[in-house]
Amino acid sequence: MSSVAITDIGSLVSNDSNIGDGALGIRTNAAIVVVDGKVAWIGDSDKVADADEKVSVSGKTVIPGFVDSHAHLVFAGDRSEEFSARMNGETYSAGGIKTTVAATRAASDEELRANTSRLVSELHRSGVTTFESKSGYALDVANEARSLRIAREFTNETTFLGAHVVPVEFANRSDDYVELVAGEMLHAAKSHAKWIDVFCDRGAFDVDQARTILRAGVDAGLQPRIHANQLANIGAVKLAVELNCASADHLSHLTDKEIDALAGSNTVATLLPGAEFSTRSTYPDARRLFAAGATVALATDCNPGSSFTTSMAFCMAVAVRDMGFSPEQALLAATVGGAKALRRSDIGALSVGMRADFAVLNAPSYIHLSYRPGVDLVDSTWVGGKNVYQR
Repeated sequence: MSSVAITDIGSLVSNDSNIGDGALGIRTNAAIVVVDGKVAWIGDSDKVADADEKVSVSGKTVIPGFVDSHAHLVFAGDRSEEFSARMNGETYSAGGIKTTVAATRAASDEELRANTSRLVSELHRSGVTTFESKSGYALDVANEARSLRIAREFTNETTFLGAHVVPVEFANRSDDYVELVAGEMLHAAKSHAKWIDVFCDRGAFDVDQARTILRAGVDAGLQPRIHANQLANIGAVKLAVELNCASADHLSHLTDKEIDALAGSNTVATLLPGAEFSTRSTYPDARRLFAAGATVALATDCNPGSSFTTSMAFCMAVAVRDMGFSPEQALLAATVGGAKALRRSDIGALSVGMRADFAVLNAPSYIHLSYRPGVDLVDSTWVGGKNVYQR
């Protein structure tokens, strides 16, 4: 067995109220002992047991690693001109994806792999220790399977999103494309995916089409999640609860009835501040979700068209300023909330027996993540007790 002790932690956020104060389980002058990739002990730094290696963080803050439960990392091409056009007044719609589809289909495996690797490195630099990655930028049988195969090289949390939009070759034949996604494309993709997702919204897929695809995915052994209520409210949240989706993501347009339905379900409400920021859309009010008792997650939605960021801290800062989160709620949503959106119980917190995923912040408190927007505070990132990024 190999062991490492992380000592001299000025402020430890454990997300476990049995370990420290409040919902965040904060304790000071702390240490963590990691054995074979899992947390084996948490206590006072001056009482730390012997370990094969000791690493002092010299009074810095340690938080659970961020869990990014919604990202689109496998793609090619650039859409900065589209972003510039939006900033000059054009309206965001689902159709811009076709630009990325053409570039992704034309890219080699090596090009897709290199771009994904670059984005994963950025996630690690921003303190993300677990991340999901979707397909959806190929929209044909061979390339959707290829995208997932490449994504699986970087994460086990892979999602088949063949139903992102209807590709141009199926224009005015959306039901034919639904049949392809739920049949041949799903068959080719399922061995590389854990999840299945549908963009159920105006300009993408309607509720009946989304139900057909998600049920086919469940029958094939995949677990469902859904893009819901980003551009309009067409009933996607009701479908998410009906199908016991792990998460309903975006949720820019919500009724009180839908909020109550989410609160009474196993479906996590995942908010994506980067999307509203990058499209100048109205931010959802998270206070309504919290007041109803819904489980809330934050994710980056890293993608080339509507949220090209890998910074969870940035998303937290926007959530605090514009969505009604407190700094504490934002951190919980970006860690344990993300874990619940992936239906994981081994990540998102630092308790004995959990995976030793954490980030060291060059700051006296986790509050600085929201208090100092745009400032790179991550000093190091650890996944399974191994240092994957060091400033």
